[in-house]
Amino acid sequence: MNLYQSLGYLVLGSRLRRMSETFLAEINRIYQNEGIEFDASWFPVFYLLSKNDSLSIKELSEQTEVSHPAASQLITNLKNRKLVETTVCADDGRRQLVQFTDKGRELLKQILPVWDAISASMNELEATDVKIAEILPAISALEDSFRMYNLSGKVGEKLNPIPNEKL
Repeated sequence: MNLYQSLGYLVLGSRLRRMSETFLAEINRIYQNEGIEFDASWFPVFYLLSKNDSLSIKELSEQTEVSHPAASQLITNLKNRKLVETTVCADDGRRQLVQFTDKGRELLKQILPVWDAISASMNELEATDVKIAEILPAISALEDSFRMYNLSGKVGEKLNPIPNEKL
């Protein structure tokens, strides 16, 4: 058992970050091997825009569960690469709508088969071990639990119990 495995929940965040970085590096290698200039960090925006003609930055932020400034920064990066463009919403001049440019739509055509191949390959990997098949439901359950469970509060209670509980 390695250090990370032996420390259990104390290093959960580190293990998840390490796993995420490893997985995203592998995904980026796939795009690179295919000669496609695409970064895995763009996936949520590309996916959502592939399903919608346009979305506001606020909608992208909410659906990807990242802060508005983080979503705005990603959109600016994609705009600088001429992959998306923004227009002012006709109903509400304060809202900017994001949509693909022609270059973005062409890139989407290139990456759609890659997404299908990634899904198929991950399904094959999942079929090799029942524990792998449990990972996505387990991550969802943990995410849901963290939304309801005040971990920092619970730890604080354990570190600083109220006086009557000491008896």
